[in-house]
Amino acid sequence: MSSPAVEPGTKLAERFRLEDRVHESGGATLWKAIDEVLARPVAVHTFDPDFPRLNEVVTAARVASRLTDPRLTQVFDATEDDGHSYVVSEWVSGESFGDMIAGGPLDPERAAAMVAEAAEALAHAHEASLAHLCLTPDHLVWTAGGTVKLLGLGVDAVLDDVTSDDPAREDAEGLGRLLYAGLTGHWPGDERNSGGLPVAPMGDGHFCTPRQVTAGVPGYLDAIVCRALLPETRRGLEPLTTPAEVAEALASVSRPSPLPMPTPMPMTTLPVAASRSEGIDTAAPQRHTPPPQHHHHQTQHRPMPRQSGGMVNKVAMTVVVLLVMVAVGLGAWTLGRSIGNAGTPAPGEESTTPTPTAAAGTREVKPSSVTGFDPLGDNEERGELAVYATDGKESTDWHSESYDSADFGRLKAGVGLLLDMGESVPVKQATVNFGGTSGGTVELRVGDSPQLDDLSVLQKINGVSGKKTFTAEAPKKGRYVLVWFTKMPTYQGKYRGQVLDMKVLAAK
Repeated sequence: MSSPAVEPGTKLAERFRLEDRVHESGGATLWKAIDEVLARPVAVHTFDPDFPRLNEVVTAARVASRLTDPRLTQVFDATEDDGHSYVVSEWVSGESFGDMIAGGPLDPERAAAMVAEAAEALAHAHEASLAHLCLTPDHLVWTAGGTVKLLGLGVDAVLDDVTSDDPAREDAEGLGRLLYAGLTGHWPGDERNSGGLPVAPMGDGHFCTPRQVTAGVPGYLDAIVCRALLPETRRGLEPLTTPAEVAEALASVSRPSPLPMPTPMPMTTLPVAASRSEGIDTAAPQRHTPPPQHHHHQTQHRPMPRQSGGMVNKVAMTVVVLLVMVAVGLGAWTLGRSIGNAGTPAPGEESTTPTPTAAAGTREVKPSSVTGFDPLGDNEERGELAVYATDGKESTDWHSESYDSADFGRLKAGVGLLLDMGESVPVKQATVNFGGTSGGTVELRVGDSPQLDDLSVLQKINGVSGKKTFTAEAPKKGRYVLVWFTKMPTYQGKYRGQVLDMKVLAAK
């Protein structure tokens, strides 16, 4: 291995002070450094005088520096001279995708959302004729600020001397591998690039599809992986050959709220992972043994400065005490009125507690099982959430996959939630809480067979939002009750059906 051209403490451009050597290979060394002008950590890559691809790596870094997508790590400086040649880029603090899935697959929508962000960023880079070519789980990072960052664009390919005759196709397949890994916890490729993940199982000479590896993978995500990565299993589907096409295929994925990052304790030692070209602080609580080439750093929390007291604080405290006394008095008076008028609304007011109305001569029937229902697709439709639709809690819910149109892209006639009542019962009424959805069309179907065509329509409702009651003119007998969405309502900018809770009433 070549000796490093510089040592810790070296200052480049009179501002970047090298501190910790993170990784060294093939005449290139990655450092964690301090930008003394802006007082922030940065990643600095230095090169031995005989590094063979110095011009190429500096050129790639300069092209990357002109990109404005915030999901790509920013390049601050790139210099090639006879003395110290270097590339300075953003130091990213967060958790790598590899660490996130080290203990098993992610929630499918979350994995897809992260890969969708990476695909959109890569599509932007390809517009500038810059490819990645080296996508691995450690190149995708969930930052401490709750955003996605893609490391190593352009530069890592030069450092590893990786080229491609079809870079767009190569990066589309790389995105497919990342999505496969997020959905299954396995890596569909060379073990050297797996980030410590187990290699995906094989069948008939090719990698198994995500749904063959892990139960509960949505059918449309399985299809996207196959279109991008597994040509043997595409079953006539149109292939995805560019990052832009992958991004478009994932455009309808709901982007979940940022997960809170673990709060570091003072003086806690955390593992440091890095791509070949950029730095990243990573906290991986599930992995007890850090992966190869990981080192350590320390982070400290500064105590908040003590605020001085004074007359202002005393006045503020007095005001607060007076307000509390007033609030207590008002609360006691209100409580007295409530006790004296228990259950009776004031004149001109309506009771805020809704009183559900059940059909006369009915009894509630509990289902023996509940499943997601998609007979024209993967026949699952978030089946793992189905139990929450009848658990009596409106804080939990079943919801369908998210779609980019109300008519399911004209790929299917509907999806729904199927209740098995255990025996044939005379269904008279069903109350369904659809939560905060808007629009859409839902049918309540009943029958003795779980086949769609064998289930008769009890009632159809347009515009489902909040609690809706389906009532039959005469009881319909059947073992199965189906909440069947034929047109999806809108939900937070997407098209998705949901059921917070539902009850089925049968004639006595």
